[in-house]
Amino acid sequence: MSSVDTVNPFTGKVEYRQPLQTDAQVDATLGAAAQAFPHWAALPSSARGDFLRKAAAELRKRKDDIQQTMTAEMGKLKQEAFGEIEKCASACEWYADNGARFLQDQAIPTEARSSYVHYEPIGCVFAVMPWNFPIWQVFRFLAPTFMAGNVAVLKHAVNVPRCADAIKAVLDAAGLPAGVFDVLHIDNDQAANVIRDPRIVAVTLTGSERAGKSIASTAGGVLKKCVLELGGSDAFVVLDDADLDLAIPAAVSSRFGNAGQTCIAAKRFIVTPGIADEFVKRFVDAAGKLKAGDPNDAATTLAPMARKDLREELGKQVQASVANGAKVLIGGESDGTYAGYKATIIDHVAPGQPAYSQELFGPVASILRARDEADALRIGNDTSFGLGGSVWTQDVAKGEAFARQLQCGAAFVNAAVRSDARLPFGGSKRSGYGRELAEHGIREFTNIKTIYVA
Repeated sequence: MSSVDTVNPFTGKVEYRQPLQTDAQVDATLGAAAQAFPHWAALPSSARGDFLRKAAAELRKRKDDIQQTMTAEMGKLKQEAFGEIEKCASACEWYADNGARFLQDQAIPTEARSSYVHYEPIGCVFAVMPWNFPIWQVFRFLAPTFMAGNVAVLKHAVNVPRCADAIKAVLDAAGLPAGVFDVLHIDNDQAANVIRDPRIVAVTLTGSERAGKSIASTAGGVLKKCVLELGGSDAFVVLDDADLDLAIPAAVSSRFGNAGQTCIAAKRFIVTPGIADEFVKRFVDAAGKLKAGDPNDAATTLAPMARKDLREELGKQVQASVANGAKVLIGGESDGTYAGYKATIIDHVAPGQPAYSQELFGPVASILRARDEADALRIGNDTSFGLGGSVWTQDVAKGEAFARQLQCGAAFVNAAVRSDARLPFGGSKRSGYGRELAEHGIREFTNIKTIYVA
């Protein structure tokens, strides 16, 4: 395979043919990164922060072109693309303002004359990133990585090559020194060789469980650290006293935003008996008002899925769930576009169905009916995933206590799960390990060194 085609998920037309790089080109890129690292690491943090502010300005300056690329390659709604770009710019600015503070030496009182923890950059980090948030996923990793003094190379998803190149163009225009960041258009075999290369010191992946296992295995074989953010099947628990005027809009945006192709989307809607029927009715009514169509049209509120094969796999999961007792309340079929799928809600989801145990990565909401609050918690934790979860109740103290018992990396009360540069992000169980964002994320790819002066 010498090249990869990217197909517009709305029209089905080939948008671009991306040639894959040769091993010699990969070697040259890694060599440039190795040469750039000591100079970048030696810069004062204020200089790296200034660069991130310039990158934020370039993102905003180029937002129209970047949006067009995102929409053409993976079907992102125009308004959602603009929001994603702004989120990247804001994260760059936040790390520019706060990153140095997280990396300051931390004094530890001991019997020594001086003892402290020192954070130092480690080298070149290899990032393997997904297509669903093709700009944010990359900057979520890059902003803290750059601020910490590391350099990076990126293997982006094969269906968003021009998004990867757009990121490189933003960073180049912001004045990033040569070699500090570059893009590798390579296949999976080449990616495994990059992980094994001694010039790579660590790996970060956002992607599927299968990809996580493969990359972790390869990295473990050469004793390199990984941060993995994998799949999720987040619980959205609605208790009897929930405010549905608050919960319903959040349910719709969390499940159907980005065509449901979000790791931290609400996927399993767990309802208690006193509110179940009313919640389901209002949820179906609201989902039925979503409008599928051209993602460049401001009137469109449900994007197509990113690829036709993903739509077909989602359809099989729904059909298998129905064959085992689930009931389609709305949707359950293609929306008529190349890769689109109608907003779908399936009720009476139970063990033995794919909708109960698997991640449905598309615009499908699963309704799971609990016997009571204790059963709702049991169902919420009855999953191999542990990325996020939310609980909805007007009793905030009860909601907080419930959230503390959800087995996941982020639990929200009366709000949908989201990522925020100020808060650590990551999962438990088979949703991966390590953390991104906040002070925790910037320290993941540093050498946490003890200094002891007797």
